[in-house]
Amino acid sequence: MIRCFDLSLPHGITLACRSASMAATGAPRVMLLHGFPEAAFVWDEVMSLLAPQADCWAPNLRGFEGSTSPPEVADYRPRHLVADVAAAITAFGGPLDLLVAHDWGGALAWNLAAAQPGLIRQLLIINSPHPATFLRELRHSAAQQRASAYMNFLCRPDAAALLGERDYARLWPFFGDAAWLTPALRDRYRQAWHNGGRGLNGALNYYRASPLRPAVAPGDALHTLELSDEMVTVRVPTTVLWGDRDVALLPALLEGLERWVPQLQVIHEPAGSHWLVHEQPDRVAELITDLLRRDVQQVCSDAAGFAGRSADPPLGA
Repeated sequence: MIRCFDLSLPHGITLACRSASMAATGAPRVMLLHGFPEAAFVWDEVMSLLAPQADCWAPNLRGFEGSTSPPEVADYRPRHLVADVAAAITAFGGPLDLLVAHDWGGALAWNLAAAQPGLIRQLLIINSPHPATFLRELRHSAAQQRASAYMNFLCRPDAAALLGERDYARLWPFFGDAAWLTPALRDRYRQAWHNGGRGLNGALNYYRASPLRPAVAPGDALHTLELSDEMVTVRVPTTVLWGDRDVALLPALLEGLERWVPQLQVIHEPAGSHWLVHEQPDRVAELITDLLRRDVQQVCSDAAGFAGRSADPPLGA
């Protein structure tokens, strides 16, 4: 059963959250981050499948359904968004056993894992590009530039109004030919996009505040943006689950990823699209279960190794 609650963060942001857990005290802790044009409810089925064995929760990110939506674009710069997630993890009780993130949630997760790896034991990314490969492809790949052209539309001042016209006629095509998009799920999306009358502007501010979008003018930030290896290297054990039929994020975004993610496992889903969380919730939950089990086995192995070393004589004896 899904439980809803508000989480007030120390810096004045409140996140509307959803959680599911029937597990015993001390169960693995899992946070799940959504993307655009989604909201935390997209994780409900996955969390319900995991509830017997893990303590799961999914916040609506700043600007999305029910959460604080600051009006200024500057309030959606990466450092503020990452600070929200870090504060939420701390409120959740400290380091997570696993952070699961899709799309924009993945963008925050990549940044958090690079900057504050002590907050996460493992990372699972679902169709979300690492900032270094995304920057490379947006600069040098005409195909990715075309695939990401929609981002510049979403930055328009009138984008929220245009997307809301005629029952969100411009938003539904984002999902492609989605057999999973039932009438009930459409209603749930309408509710999230209406956002209690606040609409989509908060969510769209993610695009407006980011320099990572196709350049349209010589002075665009993409041309001069520098991401040092130190800034974007993720040393947390990371699994990337990638739906290969994603039309917005192309497979080249995975090329060379091991340079910035040394402990990397990439799993391809040839029949999956960008919307794997909806298409294959059982597969996503199965992978999360496997990663949590693997983490427990590693902890046991490390403990056994430590116990063995403690009996060794000191050097020079």
